[in-house]
Amino acid sequence: MRNANHKVLSLIGLATKAGKTVSGEFSTEKSVKTGKAFLAVVAEDASENTRKKFQNMCDFYNVPVYFLSNKEELGRFCGKQFRASLAVQDENFAKAMIKELEKSLT
Repeated sequence: MRNANHKVLSLIGLATKAGKTVSGEFSTEKSVKTGKAFLAVVAEDASENTRKKFQNMCDFYNVPVYFLSNKEELGRFCGKQFRASLAVQDENFAKAMIKELEKSLT
């Protein structure tokens, strides 16, 4: 499980460097609602409210959402301090991450 997490976090880092992610609650929400997000990632230690909000929103807009890692680690791979949520705005990065995430769930 840890290994897949690390792979996904590395992909998040690459996607961020390529300018293909947005992070933070407001930007993530906007990305999902405007149809730009191919994947949403929410920290496992985000508040119950935040997790529920993104789960419902992503279900409504048909965007896959995964709960992964913690705010500190997500932030570090985004080049920020703490991040509870981020959206991947590139289909190929999103597909690669989902593939890794699905592997870790089986």
